Amino acid sequence: MQSETVPLRQNGQHTSSQQPASGASAQPQAAPQQKVQRSQPMHILAARILLPFRRWKTFHYRRLQEEDQQLRTSSLPAIPNPFPELCGAGNTPAPSSSLPPSQAIVKQDVKIFGEDGTCKVVEILSDMTSRDLCQLLVYRSHCVDDNSWALVEHHPHLGIERCLEDHELVVQVENTMAGESKFLFRKNYAKYEFFKNPTNFFPEQMVTGCQQPNGGQTQLLQNFLNTSSCPEIQGFLHVKELGRKSWKKLYLCLRRSGLYCSTKGSSKEPRHLQLLADVEDCSVFSLIAGRKQYSAPTDFGLCIKPNKVLHDTKELRLLCAEDEQIRTCWLTAFRLFKYGALLYQSYRLPLQRKGAQGSTPARSVSESSLVAMDFSGQTGRVIDNPDEAQSAALEEGHAWRVRRKRSTRMNAHNQSPLHPSSLSTVIHKTQHWFHGRITREESHRIIKQQGLVDGLFLLRDSQSNPKAFVLTLCHHQKIKNFQILPCEDDGQVFFSLDDGNTKFSDLIQLVDFYQLNKGVLPCKLKHHCVRVAL
Repeated sequence: MQSETVPLRQNGQHTSSQQPASGASAQPQAAPQQKVQRSQPMHILAARILLPFRRWKTFHYRRLQEEDQQLRTSSLPAIPNPFPELCGAGNTPAPSSSLPPSQAIVKQDVKIFGEDGTCKVVEILSDMTSRDLCQLLVYRSHCVDDNSWALVEHHPHLGIERCLEDHELVVQVENTMAGESKFLFRKNYAKYEFFKNPTNFFPEQMVTGCQQPNGGQTQLLQNFLNTSSCPEIQGFLHVKELGRKSWKKLYLCLRRSGLYCSTKGSSKEPRHLQLLADVEDCSVFSLIAGRKQYSAPTDFGLCIKPNKVLHDTKELRLLCAEDEQIRTCWLTAFRLFKYGALLYQSYRLPLQRKGAQGSTPARSVSESSLVAMDFSGQTGRVIDNPDEAQSAALEEGHAWRVRRKRSTRMNAHNQSPLHPSSLSTVIHKTQHWFHGRITREESHRIIKQQGLVDGLFLLRDSQSNPKAFVLTLCHHQKIKNFQILPCEDDGQVFFSLDDGNTKFSDLIQLVDFYQLNKGVLPCKLKHHCVRVAL
């Protein structure tokens, strides 16, 4: 009790001038104002400094930390560190309170729009990438995650858009967008098409500086991903002059240092090359309506937008190609020169995960929960043998087709041909690949947005024939339309693509057949266009 009123030094020892008198009769003196009891809080006078509240709070908190650290170091003996190698400058984790607010991981709301106009507000972290956000949206929308979903940076006031790379941070991209801009959630099957077949992607006359006569596509891929190599993309493009409405056809050369144009024909001498844009400080977009908004000579335009530009169209560098293939090559070249190995890592990541999980194809959750059963006996049993399960599935499928054929023959006598209530005429409306009553131009726009890859398709109602349908298919970056006509045989309605040579009872069977067989089509049906409501 006597030591409770005795002031302490910072090292925890008593002062010599305040020692109590010896003996039992010694009474503690009245504690002066400068003496402090340890059971009472210490009052700190507020400093008369005109600072904002947040800065004063940070300054006050850091000063208390420094005083507390001094007290601990002076009162405790020095203990040697048993693990000095773990406390280096590179291994010491920085506390969260010492990080500046700009680097701290915080939550932020982001608006995501679907292709049908629906909108969803998603709360994300500041370090979330585009791939992570796409996987989150796929999970919440109950879609199939086939690694072909993408976020689209859409600028309607500028008439441009681009797909975000999987490794890009969503919050950083949003900071470079104006108020009218927005994110779209859609498919993009052509995101990594270059890595699947590089030699057929770029025309031979467009690529120079790559030694690929003997290396093939592996050597070409290494030249683009290796920063020490110097490949060049060259060719003629229409270039819009800055501040004018006129376009001029120039010979361009894309290198790692930037995009250059030749002032004298197709000469690539240094004195004839002029820098148009820097690859590092810009992003490459596709023109949505180049003819209408910028008087572009073709529909295959691209735009080089500096990251600092938000509204001003005068600082945009607009280019136009002669066809879709040349535009796709230039867009891919810009991406490879800017990101390089990061693109290849994003492409290989889903393949590595798939290889680690096994070579079996990815299935949905409901399909993975199914098991093969045998109910031929008194009690059911699970079929563990894969060969036995496959043979049982084939037998069940054959029996189902026989029962279906008998039921259709019996129903044919009770229904009139082309009866609107027939199941075969409406069952396709539940499928994602059927888009209903859309125009020819709208179907072409959807396929272009989701990637011009071979086998990309959709089905829609025919505008010329109300009883027919149209298959819209992409092959060699060109869109083709095939009419599906109904035909009657033995009182039953069928659908055919080849004037009745191959008949199907409904459109689902037709799509399933051409996904496995080429038939009269230029290629098999591989990917279907889908529009998901968020």
